[in-house]
Amino acid sequence: MRTTRTRRLTGAIALALTVVTAATACGSGEDGKAAEGGQTRVFAADNGQITIPVSPKRVIATGYAVPALLEAGAPLVGVSSWKRGIPLFNEQERKKYDELAKVAGETAAETNYEAIAQADPDLIVIGVPKPVLADIDVKRLESIAPVVAIGPSVPSMWRELSRKQADAAGAVAGFDAVKTAYETKAKGLAEKYKAVLPQLKLGHVGAYGEVAKGNFQREFNGSWGTNAAQDIGATYYGQVKVKGGGSKDVSEYPSIEELPTAFAEADAITYSVSADGSVPAPVKYVLDSPLWKELPAVKAGKVYAFRYTEAATYRAATSTLDAVDQAFAPLLKK
Repeated sequence: MRTTRTRRLTGAIALALTVVTAATACGSGEDGKAAEGGQTRVFAADNGQITIPVSPKRVIATGYAVPALLEAGAPLVGVSSWKRGIPLFNEQERKKYDELAKVAGETAAETNYEAIAQADPDLIVIGVPKPVLADIDVKRLESIAPVVAIGPSVPSMWRELSRKQADAAGAVAGFDAVKTAYETKAKGLAEKYKAVLPQLKLGHVGAYGEVAKGNFQREFNGSWGTNAAQDIGATYYGQVKVKGGGSKDVSEYPSIEELPTAFAEADAITYSVSADGSVPAPVKYVLDSPLWKELPAVKAGKVYAFRYTEAATYRAATSTLDAVDQAFAPLLKK
């Protein structure tokens, strides 16, 4: 009887030691930070299958993850600079953005690893395009906290990626309601313009041409300046001659001398302007060109300016739809 009891006691102690050892092992090493926060899960990211906290408490966001996680109300403790999105933040998002520590600049190469470590995150969400990920020392970041890289390959991917970024940060609640509101507005505008917009062959002048090099940016379907308009029935004809990966799959940079050829077939041309309606220098370079004034669409008065083309979330893109609607309103006048 005593022998049986002793064996049971010995077995229980061994089991307890096994559990403690396993728990200690789970709380150390590469995924230690995730384990410390409680339950974990495996998340599919650009950089592999990553073990992350189910409910992160301290999140770092960079790149396109910044607007997505600000909008989702994620528990952020640091973000990269995101100046292009400031005009699209609502009051609450702008206040939070201003308060948060800036742990990186406008480019991935400007990542401040010491600042990220000081923020003591339990999750780091990197929202840069895949080709740009090489500019970041991911291994160094992984020594601080679990890292999920979730970046676009083409601009229009913000739809899927903003949800995935919010999901990683445990802040997906409410996302679908904002998405539905956007889609409802887009559907209504598509109905509004269905008699005129789908019939047009459109061209778009983007804001990232390089004046010093004498070129301009032409954007096609799926690019920053075009994707919201596409949701209401717009089509931008043509395609990139030589795809260069990422945004260069949906936009190109011809010389200004190629302007007549680029938009010769365009029934109408749209172009990107700043949030306040001012014309960026790369676009002004095109509009001031004598070649611009000779384009058939320009002569016909079929030219429309788009604001808020930097939107990377559904709430922000709702403002883009409003701007596109305002720009295209003359199409409905007889």
